[in-house]
Amino acid sequence: MNRDVIISCAVTGAGDTPGKHPGVPVTPAAIAKAAVEAARAGAAIAHIHVRDPDTGAPSHDPALYREVVERVRAADTDVVLNITAGGGGDWVPSAEDPSRGGPGTSLQTPAERHAPVAELRPEICTLDCGTYNAGDAVYLSTAPWLREQAGLIQASGVKPELECFDLGQVRFARQLVSEGLIDGDPLFQLCLGIPWGAEADPETMLAMRNKLPANASWTAFGIGRLQMPMAAQSVLLGGHVRVGLEDNLYLDKGVFASNAQLVERAAGIITRLGARAVTPMDARRMLGLRNPHE
Repeated sequence: MNRDVIISCAVTGAGDTPGKHPGVPVTPAAIAKAAVEAARAGAAIAHIHVRDPDTGAPSHDPALYREVVERVRAADTDVVLNITAGGGGDWVPSAEDPSRGGPGTSLQTPAERHAPVAELRPEICTLDCGTYNAGDAVYLSTAPWLREQAGLIQASGVKPELECFDLGQVRFARQLVSEGLIDGDPLFQLCLGIPWGAEADPETMLAMRNKLPANASWTAFGIGRLQMPMAAQSVLLGGHVRVGLEDNLYLDKGVFASNAQLVERAAGIITRLGARAVTPMDARRMLGLRNPHE
């Protein structure tokens, strides 16, 4: 069991959720506000996506990331920032010509995915460690692309969060470590319940955890109604916790949540298990992160 737990809050994500929940933050100001509120509720890390302020659709615009980061850094919180570098990976084959992308396709090169990270240098950024069926689309990230992106992240001095959606991706993440493309002790995120990746259940989490390097730190999350059960399971198996509106919209059945409320509930579960939610400075020390304020 983990007694010192890092809570990450994924405040908005890239899913089609703004039309399902009026509180999903869309503008840079709203996303930054949600990150600060999550930090005040007990989150040590805020995981950031950005959206088109007019449509709510996912965006890869570095200027939007810049505004969010500047707003969070200017607030009275020292929350650790984790910027996604996994955008621009969606592939939907065209019905007319399956060799081409159809509606819903949004592909970026590794350099394009890395651009906001290179400019803003958050403490952490994500690295999605493989290709998989994501609902009716494919998330596309080939082994050469991942090696290139891992090298870009390494050169920027940012710590990658190795996001794994199945056991094969854990295997490839270990390969990146063995090739010297990941500095320091690796940080893994076990992503459970996303169709059609690894299932959100104790057996799957345990199997993935057992394949991690001995010196790894790790977090796990489940989506929807399994968010809190998987948070508790992660703590019991020695991991950290991620919650937030990216992964789950509800506090209780039929009751919309805010990011801060989800963090508060996770912190309560952690406390009742006999552990504690750590501060951002604790998280920096535990994960070997630089302090952007120094």
